[in-house]
Amino acid sequence: MRKLISVGIGSLVAVSCLLFSGFPESAQEEVQFYPEVFHEIKHDVSPPLRDMPPGARSQGPPRTIRLLRPHPPQPATTQPDPALQTSVLPLVGTTSGLNFLGVGVGLGNYSVNSAPPDTNGAAGATQFVQWVNTDFAVFSKTTGALAFGPVAGNTLWTGFGGQCEAHNDGDPIAQYDKAAGRWVMAQPVFENPYTYCIAVSTTSDATGSYHRYAFSMPNFPDYPKLGVWPDAYYGSFNLFSGNSFLGAYACAFDRSKMLTGAAATQQCFHTASSFGSLLPSDLDGATAPPAGSPNYLLNFGTNSLNLWKLHVDFTTPANSTFTGPANIPVGAFSEACGGAVCIPQSGTKEKLDSLGDRLMYRLAYRNFATAVPPHESLVVNHSVVAGTGTGVRWYELRNPGGTPSVYQQGTYAPDSKFRWMGSIAMDKVADIAVGYSVSSSAMHPAVRYSGRVPGDPLGTLESEATIINGAGSQSRNLNRWGDYSSMSIDPVDDCTFWYTNEYLKASGTFNWSTQIASFKFSACQ
Repeated sequence: MRKLISVGIGSLVAVSCLLFSGFPESAQEEVQFYPEVFHEIKHDVSPPLRDMPPGARSQGPPRTIRLLRPHPPQPATTQPDPALQTSVLPLVGTTSGLNFLGVGVGLGNYSVNSAPPDTNGAAGATQFVQWVNTDFAVFSKTTGALAFGPVAGNTLWTGFGGQCEAHNDGDPIAQYDKAAGRWVMAQPVFENPYTYCIAVSTTSDATGSYHRYAFSMPNFPDYPKLGVWPDAYYGSFNLFSGNSFLGAYACAFDRSKMLTGAAATQQCFHTASSFGSLLPSDLDGATAPPAGSPNYLLNFGTNSLNLWKLHVDFTTPANSTFTGPANIPVGAFSEACGGAVCIPQSGTKEKLDSLGDRLMYRLAYRNFATAVPPHESLVVNHSVVAGTGTGVRWYELRNPGGTPSVYQQGTYAPDSKFRWMGSIAMDKVADIAVGYSVSSSAMHPAVRYSGRVPGDPLGTLESEATIINGAGSQSRNLNRWGDYSSMSIDPVDDCTFWYTNEYLKASGTFNWSTQIASFKFSACQ
């Protein structure tokens, strides 16, 4: 059954939040309605970041950043996993590049003021920018040397005023707009009036000046994720009122205006409260999506993926559409830890949170327009039960603009250890790499990665390599372990993978460190 909902637009400032309807997840529904449209709260252009005074870091004892769950954790089940990889391939065939310490304990005199770090970052023309919840830093992409920071995240909005300058709430994203050669830095404000703050650099230098924007959010905008697309920057949020989940919120921010520093608008759509933690697609590579392509947003359901399409028209908002979800069956799986806490560590009874209730950032898109056959690919991952441990379930989807299908899928769990907190990407010749955390009752959490080349059997990854072994476990009633890590692609050669994740140099609490590593497959030149 297909159903069309159409509601007239009453105002370009805001259209009622009540223009959505909840459909059962198993139904194949199409929903089309007009967006909420908001003008920015404010925008300006900053002085060079390198010349701005750092924002104030929070004082007092370190704090645990709370995780809001769209749906309660469910008991973990042990149903058979038809996608579980049972074959063993040779060691992942990559050449290592840099492998250096990121923001955290050990980087100068840096002191941890919160947990978890929510480690993410991206490579640009000459720099790597890493953001770890409340602080970010800029590193040389050639040597790994620290070029700027670490500084508080709201340093980007020094002198901007309002909520963006006053708050530094974490849940950040550091992105690089590869087509424009600009940095895109974003974080939410979790105090009312709720705000999403986006800064777009004026050049490829992350320490230079930024076009700064503040956008209004109707409710608590938890777990924001950001994707770069030709026609907009696309964001997704889990909206909460207190502890009540209101549904996912999918937004488009006017990229062309933000690149020039002009006044910009946002257009947003709700889903029903049965859907949460959507990921927007994020463009990799030099080939843009076909003209007019919508942005694709994805989450998972019961043994399935749900795909939405968001097409935005900033000139005529009434032409913007948000359709879906298309329900895509996948191999049966059970959420790691029932979606909650069960990851063991050596030397402590403290278990870690798996974040198994959601897909892991990014949803990486690539257009292979000249391949035989031509195709568009999306790759994404999440954490699932795998025997007595947990593993990384990963997918490559094709034809998202038509009838989307699973080209390949696999669960990587080569032993009984617990693998989680993954991030995945694909290079220009279709090599895939996925990084993740690994732990067990006999080892401290470590950072590893695996990958595959197109000639490997479908649904398989090669044997994993280690980026760094942790020397400690998180203890004393702290189970939060990142909400995401980050695998990105170098925009210069479109071959080099950059991965960043967390670990501990010694057992304790609020003493995490992070690592940044690069590598590439030999066939990608």
